[in-house]
Amino acid sequence: MTSQFWEKSREINTYITNLLFKSVLSNTEAAIHQGWWLLKKRLLPLLCLISFVLVLQLNTFTPAVAQLPPQPRQEIRGVWLSGNDFSVFRNRSQVLAAMSQLRQLNFNTVYPVVWNDGYTQYPSVIMQKMGIPFFFKGTDGQDVIADIISQARREGLLVIPWFEFGFMVPLTSELASQHPDWLTQKLDGTQTSISAAGEVAWLNPFHPEVQKFITDLVMEIITQYNADGVQFDDHTSLPVDFGYDKYTINLYTQETGNPPPPNPQAQAWKKWRADKITAFMVDLYQTVKARKPNAIFSVSPVDSDYAYKVQLQDWLNWVRLGIVDELVMQVYRNDLESFISQITRPEILETQKIIPTGIGILAGLRNRPISLSQIQPQVQAAQQRGLGIGFFYYESLWDIAPEPAEQRQSAFAALFPNSALRDISQNIPRQPTFDTISLPLYTKPSLGQRIRGYFLEVAIAGGQPKRILLDTGSAGIRVPKEFLGNAPIQRTGQNIKEVLSDGTIMEGELVYTNVRFGLLPTTEPLPVQIVTSRQCTAQKPKCSANNGVPFAGIIGVNYFEKSLLYNPLRKLPGNLSNGFIVIGNGGSNNNGSLILGLTAENQAGFKMAPWNQQPEINGVLGKRWDSRLGKVCLTIAGSSAKNACNVTMITDTGTINGLTEFKSASTAGKLKPGVLGSANAVKVGINGIFDYSLKPGTRDGFNRWNLSISPQSELPIFVNTGIAFFDKYDILFDQVNGRQGFRSRR
Repeated sequence: MTSQFWEKSREINTYITNLLFKSVLSNTEAAIHQGWWLLKKRLLPLLCLISFVLVLQLNTFTPAVAQLPPQPRQEIRGVWLSGNDFSVFRNRSQVLAAMSQLRQLNFNTVYPVVWNDGYTQYPSVIMQKMGIPFFFKGTDGQDVIADIISQARREGLLVIPWFEFGFMVPLTSELASQHPDWLTQKLDGTQTSISAAGEVAWLNPFHPEVQKFITDLVMEIITQYNADGVQFDDHTSLPVDFGYDKYTINLYTQETGNPPPPNPQAQAWKKWRADKITAFMVDLYQTVKARKPNAIFSVSPVDSDYAYKVQLQDWLNWVRLGIVDELVMQVYRNDLESFISQITRPEILETQKIIPTGIGILAGLRNRPISLSQIQPQVQAAQQRGLGIGFFYYESLWDIAPEPAEQRQSAFAALFPNSALRDISQNIPRQPTFDTISLPLYTKPSLGQRIRGYFLEVAIAGGQPKRILLDTGSAGIRVPKEFLGNAPIQRTGQNIKEVLSDGTIMEGELVYTNVRFGLLPTTEPLPVQIVTSRQCTAQKPKCSANNGVPFAGIIGVNYFEKSLLYNPLRKLPGNLSNGFIVIGNGGSNNNGSLILGLTAENQAGFKMAPWNQQPEINGVLGKRWDSRLGKVCLTIAGSSAKNACNVTMITDTGTINGLTEFKSASTAGKLKPGVLGSANAVKVGINGIFDYSLKPGTRDGFNRWNLSISPQSELPIFVNTGIAFFDKYDILFDQVNGRQGFRSRR
């Protein structure tokens, strides 16, 4: 916006997408006046009771299941109040007249700009502390934003302040001058790009100080003005050519093991940056909702294809993650056919099924008035498809237009003949809409130098994302206290003690706090063990607690929960909690994947083995299983275990080496405890399910295999296949039906 049509008015070819939709929402009637709706809600139970009694008395009652139609989503009828308009809104009487007129014309939302050109449009304490001057005041010295909010609310309009510039800032601004380390750049060192707002620099969206600055401004608006919400447009993003500053290069290299590629369009590099922006928006959404749960988190982007490829703004993923409460997609087109092709894009059809969705229509610019003959058909085309409207911008509605003001106002009144007030009390947090989602599993943790492992990026209590070990052999989240952020923590005072299979004893306090898995936030606090002590059992003195490597955290996703802490994936929303699939990396340095949510499609090709059901645990939803498989056949050359099919087995990403534990020394035969050699070929299998074999060796744990004899063991023969098993098989964990799936990767 701010005349951003220069880029957005370019024709963008519609690309073929694999998203198919069975139906499109029909045109939504104007919402009923709020007071009448509340009255109807209160009277509805009484009216239903009266009707029921009358039917019984007439002896014509027939059993039936009646369903009330779903409540229509609130229709957006908005207008942006841009910097161009603020020459008008400096005057209090004009603010009052404008809000009154918008209400009479049945508008229901205004989006006043509060952040552009590196300055706030309101007196910001945050900016004052930074020594950045505040220039914008009303003619009487008043706070113009406070005045707009007050007058708009008096008329029943929603006010959603608009952070127009997002991460964009003029290079000559005080902000850029004070914090040159906050700016990012292109590969050649260039710090600016040309936009419709002129030559601008870009704040680094990956820098924690930049993220805190933007978050503080947003929360200042929510807190200081009790705003109905906040809106972010296409500038809460980063041009794809940027990200080659020192901070981002170091961060990317640290996380991936390689410097950013010179091609800014390289897929992994592009996705990494887009995902970082998404992660920031997830955290920002949660921060806003923690302060005001019914605040509207609004986004006004351009089409998703252009937004992602050119600006690294993956807003459709934001919608699917459940962090967008309303969408107003900018469609600034002159040609009606082109306009319709944009408002029928798959992302619009998908989004309008979930949240209030509108279309941004250009009503005119100072140097380019737009006639009603262009505006009216566009509004009608959007309305026919059940879409709301946002006009850019206020002054162009009738003050700078080719037709007289009276004619323009009459035309807008005809476009919105009925009142459609909005009510933010109905804006409640919603769940992500994914049936399944894939999260990357990295090969290195945030701390330590572990040789093998799969590491999932997890943010605890609003802290910085950390890569912690994905462990399919234990349950619960365990992290050092350094991983915690500043989000609220519910302390229990309960000390938790857990003994891992390698003999490590972990102790620490159980707390409850919010957690984000990759980009996916939980909707309620999860139990987390804050580990304060690690030591080894007497039987296994060489456990991980004694290897000198800092504790990098563990997320255990086994369903054999002995007690709390339990599998945290049970707390994911919707279908994402029904199970998961681990796809290994084949022993390479490439990332693996954690696929959350089992569907018919992603279960294809798996052969299933059953688990045994265990007693339930209080407070743990869903069934509890012993995810150790039984009746597994084992052969170890040189031992007495030759096709013994009474073995219990676990598939464990948390263990580098394979392990066989015998209860009796006689089973081992002549083999001694320790690392098996190449002469001791190992075969593990379940008939018709999988057949796994290897010759033990030493190649980075890929084919190491240990043997131990433990008379105290509860099982005669126990096998932990270790992480090498995941190099050959994709492993599925089905917590609903109690089974484990195996799919060969070779």
